[in-house]
Amino acid sequence: MKKTAVLVVGALMLSGCAQQTFVVNDKQGNLEEETMQSFFVSGIGQKKTIDAASVCSGAENVAKVEVQQTFLDGFLGFVTFGIYTPRDARVYCR
Repeated sequence: MKKTAVLVVGALMLSGCAQQTFVVNDKQGNLEEETMQSFFVSGIGQKKTIDAASVCSGAENVAKVEVQQTFLDGFLGFVTFGIYTPRDARVYCR
């Protein structure tokens, strides 16, 4: 019974993914930069910034910005007990 409960809780913890998308312009853009951002202790009190205007050579060229926690990111956080919790960030330019 305990093994089943541990497997169910582990599967639930691994299944969570999240994505935030910030659309700046209505046009579809091309992926210009993708980086993995490292956070520690579940990212409590931490922040990372990407200067999308400099990546796209001006703020008017930014199409959208995305931040995503993928399955692999969640798995790494699970294996390290939340000590290391990465996220992927993407900048799209038009």
